[in-house]
Amino acid sequence: MKLEYLYPELGNLYGDSANMRYLRQCLPQAEYVETHIGEAPAFVSDPEVCFVYSGPMTERGQGIALEELRPYAGALSEKLTGGLHGLFTGNSMELLGKSITAGETTLDGLGVVELRSRRDIAHRYNGLFLGNTEGIEITAFNSRFSHSVPGAGLQGFAKVTRGIGLDQDCAYEGYRVGNFIGTYLLGPLLVLNPLLTQRLLISLGSEELPAFFTEALQAYEARLTEFRDPKTKLD
Repeated sequence: MKLEYLYPELGNLYGDSANMRYLRQCLPQAEYVETHIGEAPAFVSDPEVCFVYSGPMTERGQGIALEELRPYAGALSEKLTGGLHGLFTGNSMELLGKSITAGETTLDGLGVVELRSRRDIAHRYNGLFLGNTEGIEITAFNSRFSHSVPGAGLQGFAKVTRGIGLDQDCAYEGYRVGNFIGTYLLGPLLVLNPLLTQRLLISLGSEELPAFFTEALQAYEARLTEFRDPKTKLD
């Protein structure tokens, strides 16, 4: 079992690299691969790669990551369709879409999913999020300049309970392609949501509970109580 972190030198904002550090604690027997700028992603040729991660990055880093991944867009699409697990958080989730527009400039995305993103560098959204995915409540944070519009047929990740979705009018946050999740949500998501992490580990074939499960669950339940409270302002 191999887990791959794509471009850690780019996707490392907001402490979200802790998603991968946490998985190292949860799956110490697994092998971890870091793919850096100029290197071919391991998922392309190594069938043992079962999970791929990318984190939030600067706008310049987004452009670099797009060009690095562009030659492998077809392989990534094929792998996701074939069941590859993955998590792209923050604005890295936009890489797989059709386009990223900023003012008068539009970057072509990888075209793996039907998603179009628009960046407004003058207006950052900061807020908290409460939602639900397949019976699991999700708590997380949002800090972003972008919003995205999903195309017909794109499956959402988490139905919004409180907070915002892919854009202000979308009932869902993030998207799914098989076992892959693309989401704006920060936290780190896997640390904040031990039940989601437990489901991921089971899907990867592990029978172990997430690391520090008791403590993580206590913190999660306290956060749920806070985020559910209508007196708690989420944005």
